[in-house]
Amino acid sequence: MNDSESMDLTGKLLIAMPRMGDPRFAHSVVFVCAHTADGTLGLIVNKPAPDLRLDDLLEQLNISKGPAGRDIRVHFGGPVEHGRGFVLHSADYSVSEATLDIDDRFGMTATQDILVALAEGQGPSSALLMLGYAGWAAGQLEAEILENGWLVADATPELVFAADSAAKWAGALKTLGVDPMSLSASAGRA
Repeated sequence: MNDSESMDLTGKLLIAMPRMGDPRFAHSVVFVCAHTADGTLGLIVNKPAPDLRLDDLLEQLNISKGPAGRDIRVHFGGPVEHGRGFVLHSADYSVSEATLDIDDRFGMTATQDILVALAEGQGPSSALLMLGYAGWAAGQLEAEILENGWLVADATPELVFAADSAAKWAGALKTLGVDPMSLSASAGRA
C-alpha cells in the first residue's frame, strides 16, 4: 500500500472509534505532530492526568515558578515514553531546533526551555503539556484507519486547546457532522 505518500496526516486529529480495540485510546482525540514514511507521532489531547499539574513537574525539575507563572493541566499524551514531556502549543512560540513547527497554527517543543518560559508567565499563548506520546510504525496508522479504528478530522486551535477535555471527542466528531450518540449506541455501553 502506497497511500501514506498521498495521505499526510500532519496537523490532523485522529478520533478513536468506539470499538477501538486498545483501551488506552478509548474515546481519544490524537493530534498528529508528524506523519512521514517512517511512521507517525501524535499526542492525545483529551486525557488529563488526574491530580497532576505543571507546578508538580516544575517542582520535580527544580524550575522556579514566577508570580506570573501559568497553571497548566498535564495530559496523558500516549503510551510511549511516559516519563518524557511534550508541549503542544500555538505557533507564536518557537525555540530554534527544539521546536517542531507543525503548521502555521501549531508547534511542539519537548525541551525544558518551554517549561521555564511557562513558569515565568511567558511562552506560547496556548499550550497543552503531555507526558508520553502515541507512536505508529510505517504504515501502521494507515492500516488502523482503513480498519475503521480512527476517523480523521481537521484540527482547530479552539478544539485542541479547549479547557473542557471531556468534550473534545464529541466536539471533534461534530466537526465531521457525526453525532456521537449514533456511534456510542453501537459501542454497547453498560
